[in-house]
Amino acid sequence: MTPARHEAAQHRSPRTQTGSTRLPDRTDVLIVGAGPTGLALACDLARRGVDALLVERAGALFPGSRGKGLQPRTQEVLDDLGVLPAVRAHGGPYPRMVSWQDGERQGEWDLVERSLPDPTVPYPDVWMIPQWRTQEILHGRLLELGGRVRFGTALTGLDQHPDRVEAAVTGPDGVGRTVSARYLVAADGGRSTVRRAVGITMAGEQVDPRPALVADVGVDGLDRDNWHVWPHAPGGPLLLCPLPGTTDFQLFAQFEPDGTPDTSPEGVRRVIAARTHLAESAVGEVRWSSDFRPRAALAERFRAGRVLLAGDAAHIHSPAGGQGLNTSIQDAYNLGWKLGQVLRHGAPEELLDSYEAERLPIAADVLEISTRLHRAGGVRDGGLRRGPRTEQLGLGYEHGPLTVEARTGLAEDALRAGERAPDAPLDVPLDAPPAAAPGARLFDVFRGPQVTVLAVGHELPDVPAGVRTHRVDGGVAAEVYGRGLFVVRPDGYLGLATHDPADLPGYLARLGLRRS
Repeated sequence: MTPARHEAAQHRSPRTQTGSTRLPDRTDVLIVGAGPTGLALACDLARRGVDALLVERAGALFPGSRGKGLQPRTQEVLDDLGVLPAVRAHGGPYPRMVSWQDGERQGEWDLVERSLPDPTVPYPDVWMIPQWRTQEILHGRLLELGGRVRFGTALTGLDQHPDRVEAAVTGPDGVGRTVSARYLVAADGGRSTVRRAVGITMAGEQVDPRPALVADVGVDGLDRDNWHVWPHAPGGPLLLCPLPGTTDFQLFAQFEPDGTPDTSPEGVRRVIAARTHLAESAVGEVRWSSDFRPRAALAERFRAGRVLLAGDAAHIHSPAGGQGLNTSIQDAYNLGWKLGQVLRHGAPEELLDSYEAERLPIAADVLEISTRLHRAGGVRDGGLRRGPRTEQLGLGYEHGPLTVEARTGLAEDALRAGERAPDAPLDVPLDAPPAAAPGARLFDVFRGPQVTVLAVGHELPDVPAGVRTHRVDGGVAAEVYGRGLFVVRPDGYLGLATHDPADLPGYLARLGLRRS
């Protein structure tokens, strides 16, 4: 089914750039699709000085709230990209759920487990912000970095050559053009034109036969401190979630398998009135609406020659668990630095093979989580809860081709190569009170597009130009990392862990970093 979208400019100001500026004939990277994946990738490439062209078929940014939860690991990514302050300013924590029956409140519960303070995790809880707002923030950052989105520009075909991709695109003026790119990234969603053009199949299954309606609506008569749930409503469960930074609620309503959601404003008002104690007159403007059937699918490959798949073009998730947008942004974060090293620093092209090797298993694992959560009870009586596995802090690349753990005799719980590089306050003992922290953190050292070598209990080694180094001899960092020399990749994972400085030159050369 084709989603119906109803958009208003009251709380959104989607930026378009459909002027007469001609598309370039050549670029290093052509990104197709200006959703969260494409925008995050474009920002990462722009800060690396990589020439990228981002095209979007639609005339504006996506207007809906759909993917509204940012997991702790994704917040760390957005911190590094320079947009987290805006994300925090325009979002908020997840509200407690409250059930309704016959017009009466029945009880409250938490959809997400609240985390205890942890010096290694700066953003321990999932953060709620409408998807349209996340995209606006990323778009604003891209403009700051000198990039732009070419709206109203659709890819219509492509041909691959040994050294380039020739892409046929049609701009808002209806004129077809050819753009030559060294690489093309498909970030154009579950129905990806690019994926089909290169013949990559996507295997999947229907997670739930029941169709669902999602919409952004104004509602009177409900508090904004709770996420309101009618689990036993006639016709199927219905939820209304207050969206931070707006006056709107996100509606989610399930239907019987043979039902057909009405996405018109009148249909949205009717379903709210039929399943809750609210009258149709309590429902204000319907700013956006869409219908879908929950599905899980995974592309058989994430790369075909010089074309790479990211985000929904590579994997499609049930909304349960809040994983889709988060996994997609982290695809972009994994791919961006590798493209940067190949295109700007002369790293071998084989570095790009590690993208599929690392991200496809992660996508498969996350799909299993979201599918299992969806089938575990849905929204009825608090049957669906999210916990540590959905935060994506424990996902890593321990078995990936870029992971080298050269130390021996490690304790079972020791931090190892391939895992996320934890944050920590600098020069503060692990048992020190929070007020004792001077403010500087490891993430401040790691932030930026560079590779970092962290020396814990070691002298700083000689490294190629462009590699940042930092030495730690005590405090939380030393206790969490243990003694060693650690290569922290630009995406915040440990690539190499060793005690021998002689291991560094060969490993860094694989990333295109050599001493002159």
